[in-house]
Amino acid sequence: MIYISIVLLVIAWIFIIFGMASLFRIKNLYARILSAATIDTVGSLTILIGLLIASIISQDEAGFHFQYDYVIRFVLLIGFLLITNPISSHVNIRSAYLTGVQVKTLEHEEDKKQREEEASELYG
Repeated sequence: MIYISIVLLVIAWIFIIFGMASLFRIKNLYARILSAATIDTVGSLTILIGLLIASIISQDEAGFHFQYDYVIRFVLLIGFLLITNPISSHVNIRSAYLTGVQVKTLEHEEDKKQREEEASELYG
């Protein structure tokens, strides 16, 4: 059963590392905030669930037995995380919107060339 928690922890750290690397590729501020909130929420939830499983089930000389010392703390942390992370990302995005940060659309080079060719054909 401890292997499940180890797998969850490894998955969480892989998700966080790839998510942080993808933040450098995103040029739009709003998309960065959204992906950072997703990385934070899902990575933290996976870590907390893995630690919850590890704290519930432990192995002794007599075999497996349940420990409920930290279960309430982990459940409260998960609830707190589920409530506060969407609110904090919403506040960040709203403050960026109210201060006038423009949403920029990203285009590939091929799309830009095609749009310029169409504009040159139309206007001459």
